[in-house]
Amino acid sequence: MVDNNTVMKAGRCIECGAKETDGFSCYDLFGFPLVWEHNDPKLYALHFWLVSCYMIQHPSNYTAEGYKHLVNLFIDAYDNDWDSAYILKKNRLIVKSAGKIANQIPNLERKRELRLWSMTIEDIYLGGEKSAIANINKWKYQIRNALILNGFHFEIMK
Repeated sequence: MVDNNTVMKAGRCIECGAKETDGFSCYDLFGFPLVWEHNDPKLYALHFWLVSCYMIQHPSNYTAEGYKHLVNLFIDAYDNDWDSAYILKKNRLIVKSAGKIANQIPNLERKRELRLWSMTIEDIYLGGEKSAIANINKWKYQIRNALILNGFHFEIMK
């Protein structure tokens, strides 16, 4: 299955490893918590974390430089416990200075590499709307630990 943002083979995302669930690709699963956010301001306050966790697991959506900026922003925001307003302000500054951050290569021509994660969007979906806040917080913790273990922190101009 191929949609505009993911490629699923043998029932798994070829980038994050999430299983196709209830007939949905991992990108489809990502849409559910985006809708749930509209029902709960506390969940919406985690929007940056939801989106960045998903996108960190799908680097093909970014240029190399854009991905570096995303990872560094995530790490800085997590390690310094930034609030959402400050994260968005920093992100706007990064995007202005970085130029193109989104991958312009057509979806099916992008280079993808499978990386298995301890938690994916599949877990957020399966936990349901009532557990979304707790699960997104757990997901960002899992992502941060994976970035530490794998030495992700890019030296770039901030």
